[in-house]
Amino acid sequence: MGLVRIGVIGIGNMGSSHVQMLYQGRINGAELTAVCSRNESRIEWVKSQTKGNVKIFKDEESFFNDSEIDAVLIATPHYSHPKLATEAFAKGKHVLIEKPAGVYTKNVLEMNAAAKASGKVFSIMYNQRANPLYQKIRDLIQSGQLGTIKRTNWIITDIYRPQSYYDSSKWRATWEGEGGGVLINQALHHLDIWQWTTGCMPKRIRAVSSFGKYHDIEVEDDVTAFVEYENGATGVFIASTGEAPGTNRFEIVGDRGKLVVENEELIFFQLAQSEREFNSSYIGGFGMPDYQKKEISVTSNNANHTLIIQNWVDAILKGSPLLSPGEDGVKALEISNAIYLSSWLNETLELPINPEFYYEKLQEKINASTFKKKHVSNSTLDVNGTH
Repeated sequence: MGLVRIGVIGIGNMGSSHVQMLYQGRINGAELTAVCSRNESRIEWVKSQTKGNVKIFKDEESFFNDSEIDAVLIATPHYSHPKLATEAFAKGKHVLIEKPAGVYTKNVLEMNAAAKASGKVFSIMYNQRANPLYQKIRDLIQSGQLGTIKRTNWIITDIYRPQSYYDSSKWRATWEGEGGGVLINQALHHLDIWQWTTGCMPKRIRAVSSFGKYHDIEVEDDVTAFVEYENGATGVFIASTGEAPGTNRFEIVGDRGKLVVENEELIFFQLAQSEREFNSSYIGGFGMPDYQKKEISVTSNNANHTLIIQNWVDAILKGSPLLSPGEDGVKALEISNAIYLSSWLNETLELPINPEFYYEKLQEKINASTFKKKHVSNSTLDVNGTH
């Protein structure tokens, strides 16, 4: 294969960006071959940006059958991701999906099974995994320099949104249109990085979510979740779109020190010896292990969509390992689903939760919605379901 012929389905905010990126040749080994959208204004935009030499399709069936693409980049609303990805795998296409992988784990797990059966390269747009800041944190943890994890805390409230943001699109902030609020939209990258850097998925979750606390919406705009890990470590995850000024502070404590990330700066409080070793051997009254405060020089870069797409194309052409495998999308979604369910039931839950049960509870929320008048069909392909 000389060039990977890529089709983009969904020409909203992110889809438009991907069209420009591919057409301008910013991805080595790839070319933009086709797009799919039902929105006439977006189709005209594509024509103006690509000088009319990209195939245009208005329905997904002809897009998959007649476009002659090798791979598809899916940038449609949240609910449609698993369905479109599964169709693409059935047609023998490689797939890159925008986050989230879906809205509920039931059909995301089915999508992952279809990906495995197809043998095609499957990636997800977790672009924060390409951020050198989070890569360094992962390296410090995975290499054992932090030791055994004892606690994690992440406060993400620097993602403020005014009411006008939610009013900008009818599908936003509804159970039927978006499938959730701050967790599924703004904080999903953080949920992924939380488990990816530490290598730990929670074992138990107890959460309190506030639905429409600061905005006229039916989904959550404020969340506090307490988690427990298999090894007895604990964690707290706080996210809100209703605080100003906001905070973004990530702490990971191990038996050999503490990592603190705030204001895109990374500090390692590195112990001279394991706290557990010190605790068992120290014979004084008051004391603590010696430590060094190390300011780790690393540049944070949040705009890494190009790197994820390039990595995906390299995996197709060269067999390069994926930085963000599509199958990993279920992990952050699993956490978010458990947080919702814990809040709805007012209970502590064991992970993994029952996919069928969560799906049933989500349908109850959709059916009871008082915001149905704001809903736009999930099948709309021209609007991207992120940010």
